[in-house]
Formats: sequence, C-alpha cells, structure tokens
Amino acid sequence: MKKYSSKRSIQILAHLLQQYGIADIVISPGSRNAPLAIHFSEVDRFNCYSIVDERSAAFVAMGMAKSEKKPVAVTCTSGSAVVNYYPAVTEAFYQNVPLLILTADRPTDFVDIFDGQTIRQKDVFHQHSYGDFQLLEDSKENAEDINFDIIKKAIELCFEKQGPVHINIPLEEPLYELVSELPTFPTVEKTIKRKEYEIPSNLIAEWHTSQRIMLLVGTRDYSPELENQLTQLVKNHSVVVLSEANSNLHHEKFFKHIDRYIFNFTEEDYKAYAPDLLITVGQNVVSKKVKQFLRSARPKQHWHLDEVWQPDTYFSLTEKIEVKPEVFFSKLLKFINLEPRPYFNLWDVLRDKKDAKHEQFLNTIDFSDFYFFNKASQTIPENYNIHFSNSSGIRYAQLFDFGKRKIYCNRGTSGIDGSTSTAMGFAIKNENPTLLITGDLSFFYDINGLWNQYIPPFVRIMIFNNGEGNIFKIIPGPGNANPNTLDEFIATKHRKNAESLAKHFGFSYIRVEDELTLDRVLENFFKPDAQPKILEVNTHGKNSADVLKSYFEFMK
Repeated sequence: MKKYSSKRSIQILAHLLQQYGIADIVISPGSRNAPLAIHFSEVDRFNCYSIVDERSAAFVAMGMAKSEKKPVAVTCTSGSAVVNYYPAVTEAFYQNVPLLILTADRPTDFVDIFDGQTIRQKDVFHQHSYGDFQLLEDSKENAEDINFDIIKKAIELCFEKQGPVHINIPLEEPLYELVSELPTFPTVEKTIKRKEYEIPSNLIAEWHTSQRIMLLVGTRDYSPELENQLTQLVKNHSVVVLSEANSNLHHEKFFKHIDRYIFNFTEEDYKAYAPDLLITVGQNVVSKKVKQFLRSARPKQHWHLDEVWQPDTYFSLTEKIEVKPEVFFSKLLKFINLEPRPYFNLWDVLRDKKDAKHEQFLNTIDFSDFYFFNKASQTIPENYNIHFSNSSGIRYAQLFDFGKRKIYCNRGTSGIDGSTSTAMGFAIKNENPTLLITGDLSFFYDINGLWNQYIPPFVRIMIFNNGEGNIFKIIPGPGNANPNTLDEFIATKHRKNAESLAKHFGFSYIRVEDELTLDRVLENFFKPDAQPKILEVNTHGKNSADVLKSYFEFMK
C-alpha cells in the first residue's frame, strides 16, 4: 500500500510538479526533508535518485537538466545541507540550466534560536537564482491557497528563465504522519510567457553598411537550426564565424580553433582583423585571447543575442537582443543580402597558415598532455557526449577537432568543482554514452561524483594526471612566485592516482605512462563492458606546460 506525506504543502507541490511535467527528483537524505522523500518516492510518475552529498547532488541534477533540457528538482534537509547546493546553483544561474531547488526547513519561529540545523534559509540563493519563494506552514491561515499560487509561480519562472529557482519549505513536526489516499487538486492553467520578436529596421541597415561582420559563438548546446542558419551566412563568405569546441557548431567554413589563430596577435593584428559589426551568441567564451582582441578592437557595433543575459563582455555593446538566436536569425535572413566580403578571405588565409603549422607541430611532440589530447580527439567514438573539466582540460580541447561530438563544460562560473557530478548526471539521462575528460585536481576535488549508484556501464572517464594544477604553469603570472610556494600552495603538486578510487566505486581501471601503451589501450577502452571505466594517463614529469608554451611559440 502506498504511503504519502500528510503535509498539505508537499501534496500540492507534488501535484504541481506532475502538472508541469517535472519528473526527475534528486534527493539527499535527512530528517527534515523526509516527508518530501517519502512522498515523491511513492508517486509513480516521479523518477527519484538518492545522492548523499548535497554538493554533488545539485551538480548531478544540473547534468540531468542539461541532458533532458527541462527542469529537474533537487531536495535536501535543512541547515548546512542547503548551502552545499550553492556551487551548483551559481553554475546553473550563469549557464541557464533549470533547477528547482526544494529545501526543507524548520518552522520560521525556530530561526536564530540555536535550534539544530537551523540557519537563515529564506532567500539564501537570492544573488544567484531567478526567484526565491517560501511556503507557509500548513497551520497558517489560507496556507493551501497561498502555497498553491507560490509553487505555480516558482515552477513557471523556472521554465521561463531556464535557470535555478528556490522554494524554501518550513515544516512543522510531526514529520512522519502518512496517508494512503491523496486529495484531488485542480488542473493547472499554465501561464508561461512566450516572447514575440520583430527585427528592428535599424539592425538591417547596420548589417548592410558593415563591411567586416564577425559572429562569435560561446558556450551553448547543439542546435541544428542555428547551425543551418549560420551555414547560410558563411556560404558566400559574407561573415566570419568564430566558434569554440563547446559552441557545438560544425561547418568547414566556421573558424573553430580561435587560439590557434589569434594567440600571438600583435596590436597591429588587432586592428587588421577587427570587425566593425560584432554579433555574439551563447555564453561564456573560453579564449582569453579573443576577449583581449575584441576589447582592444572596440567594434563600432556589437549585438548580443540571448533571452536572459546581455553582458558587455567586450566593452562595446550597442544592442541587447533578448531573444533566442534561432528566432533572430530566422527574421534576419529574410531581409539581408548575403554578398561576399573580403573580410572572410582575410581570416581564411590566416587559418590556412596556422592550421598547416599546427599539423607540423603534431609531428614533433612526445608523450605529454598535448599528445594525449591529440590522440583522444582521433579515437573517441562519434556517438559519445564529451564533458570536459575546467582549467587546462577545456583549454586543450579548443586546439583539436572533435568532429560532430557534442561537447559540454561547466563554463558558467568556470570552477573545477562539480565536473564529474555533472557528467554523471548527464549520463544517467542520456541514451548515448558519456565521456568525461578531466584533469587530476578536478577529478579528486569531486570524488563524491562517483558516489552514485545510477552511473551506467557505458560511462568512460579519462584523467590526464600531471601531478598538479598544471594550468598555473601555463598561464602568465604564477611563475613569478617562489618555486616552492608555487608547487605547494598554487599548483599543489601531488603523487596521487585514481586506482583505489576506481576499485572502491566499481569502475574498471587502466593506467598508462607512455605513448605506446596509450595507443594500444584506447580502442579497447571504448568497447562495451559490464562496468564503467577509468583511463588514467600519467604525465608526471613530462613538462606538459612547456610543450604547450612551445606550441604557441611555434605558431607565430
């Protein structure tokens, strides 16, 4: 016999989640949120997942939401458990990933009286959420009607903004009173707002008077519609489209390796290659060099296309176009002439030169992180989703061609935390296999990402273990520190490996320490197995940072 929570607020919450089609709920254990856990797990239309560590749980939910492209709910007990969600909340906020955060709480009268696990939970995420709501305790007057309206508004806001929304739920004791039957609640009339857009005539005029048009595409999910629209724009060499690995765009006329081309730009190059109309699409851009380039270039016009975010990243923003890029370009293409522009040829000549030098350099390299990324890009099966960890991992990815594989990375805040948990959450909800390519510090920092009983056997993890945060040997600045300080407190040198962790969490494990072994094991690594697999590529002492520096020196 089914047993549901007797709490009216939780019954209403579950009803509305079903009405809006939110089916996936990540639950971390606790007493105060036990009524939610009991209730949700008894409702057949919910898929419930138990993840113990709240920090990991929120990233797992975020990975699920990215895979499903719809909101996922995540719930925890009160107190310190709540603020462990914060890293994932900030990441989801800047990536626009829809998370519905359901935090159980003590009754409002218990705050600040030193009752156990009671903190100021109301509005705790307000700086990094699209809405913060607090329900009334069931005993309060008109609580049922008020809570119904609050929950409806919160869910619709999560859909509308495609980002995190927080509902705090004070619960009075007793917590474990259960019922076998549920009341009937009314069907919801959905009122999610839909935006209409008509392109202003002045933008058409600016397009036609611009001789150097550049589109820069940052982090975004794959969109066949957008890819087709941008393909039309480059067909006659009308514009230059710069993209990155995590832009998920694929066409031979797109410029996909920005740092290959502009890393060594001089001030004269900034002027020679500058656009007069810059159109930016998507979110965070990995390349620091392209930011320097465009901030120096100061294009006359800069349009940014996004439904939510309108950042003035390049200090030249002139048009905030608050609409999906696909909608904008569908309108634009009806009015513009796609005439060839010499600007494309200027960039095309540069690309041919730099791509040839890139191939020359590949013939010179020994075993290192650079060697590993080149080999991985040639070997990964086409049906894999690839998640990259932050820092050097996603930076290396920009230099190589991963074909049409879909690529993801937590570039909202660009932190190393949660890379593993996000990838595992994504894998749980995706029919295609998932590969995580991660550095050693990112992997060890998120060990609890593997404390997850739902990881499918077709998950693969590649760790490039250089024994430190090698990014601090690559970027300018840290090298000015005393070597001992750099190694211990910044790069944090270590001698750890993942073998025992792999065994503990039920992963097959392979370690390689040279190019011959890597070449030999890669093909078998992706073959089906009863367990997920970890391949650890040990590049300790291989001076990977020097190899990367020599690459950019060679590319001059």
